[in-house]
Amino acid sequence: MFVKSRKLWNLLGVVIVLTMGLGCALTDLVTLTPTPAPTATPVPLTVTPTPLPLIVTSVPGEVFDESAATQALQSRIIAVYKAVSPSVVNITNRSYAYSIFGQVIPQEGSGSGFVYDTDGHIITNYHVIENAEALLVTFSSGQVYEAEVIGVDAKNDLAVIRVEAGADLPSPLMLGNSGTLEVGQFVLAVGNPFGLEQTLTTGVISALGRVIETEDGFIGEAIQTDAAINPGNSGGPLLDLNGRIVGVNSQIVSPSGASAGIGFAVSADTVRRVVVELIARGYYPHPWVGTEMTALTPAVADWFRKAGMDVPVDTGLLVLEVTRGGPAEVAGIRGGDRYVRMGRYQVPVGGDIIIAIDGQPVADMETWTIYLETQKTIGETVQITILRDGREQVIPVILEEQPIRR
Repeated sequence: MFVKSRKLWNLLGVVIVLTMGLGCALTDLVTLTPTPAPTATPVPLTVTPTPLPLIVTSVPGEVFDESAATQALQSRIIAVYKAVSPSVVNITNRSYAYSIFGQVIPQEGSGSGFVYDTDGHIITNYHVIENAEALLVTFSSGQVYEAEVIGVDAKNDLAVIRVEAGADLPSPLMLGNSGTLEVGQFVLAVGNPFGLEQTLTTGVISALGRVIETEDGFIGEAIQTDAAINPGNSGGPLLDLNGRIVGVNSQIVSPSGASAGIGFAVSADTVRRVVVELIARGYYPHPWVGTEMTALTPAVADWFRKAGMDVPVDTGLLVLEVTRGGPAEVAGIRGGDRYVRMGRYQVPVGGDIIIAIDGQPVADMETWTIYLETQKTIGETVQITILRDGREQVIPVILEEQPIRR
């Protein structure tokens, strides 16, 4: 949802004031951090639930040697690191600010990235290269190249940049399939935390299918890991034990700004879907309905009822406005038809209430956004269930490409 006018900014302010006034806490879920070549056949590890003794028999006739299994895992991690680290880069973001006396003040930030293909494309996070006036890419060999921005997608926090490294370009890393991952699976993170280049951390997948929030929306299908991710790790790869990329390290939850054991990575499946478009178009085309909405809660719904609006449900998405000529307006979805005052804001009321999309209940913007982003494409028709004047209706809406914010 992009806010393009003072009027819509006021609407956003209303939602915030309304939520705070009703005692609904806004939770900052994450702290943003300016955070393959296949190897040999994996060594199988026999797992046994028996804690002791150190050597047990898990299969008749087969002896489980814990020391050998530990050595095999260690050797695997070392092999993956040696194979992928040359292709993990340090990205320096240079920009300039001005003092009150007009003096130029150079500023620098740094993050990580990795080689995507033989054309010199490098994948990283959008927030790593945001507002850059110059980008420098440093390889593990110490070679430094200037990079150009090829494409960005703020909503999914992904970006593609490119260097002209010629024959010196390291081998591209291989994207894995994040859809086959399991909680408890070992993963490795390689990056440049706090400017310490070529740092390896290890951990496991802590959870799957997380939703993380960026300044421009929500990212679904995110991977949660306890592998240490710190400022500077952002944009670097999260890898499985075969050296395949399962995610791009993006954010952490931390009161201190450093690793607290809860990190998030944009999934490889999201990367695969988005990066192809970034290289081809320079941007990612997001499906768009063309509505400004606010989520209903029991307290919010009660406030609207007191303002004279008929709100027959306690959850759903109240349509505040529809974009003129947009998919929702064309299909017949209605926004507010009158305004009520809340403090210094004028709030549109009387609009449709969306309660489901394609038969799936919708209670918040998070669910709405993730469904459109991960399940639908431009040109497809979605069946939107609304409540209008207390009556339920299903309205088909043809998705269009979201206008690019200028």
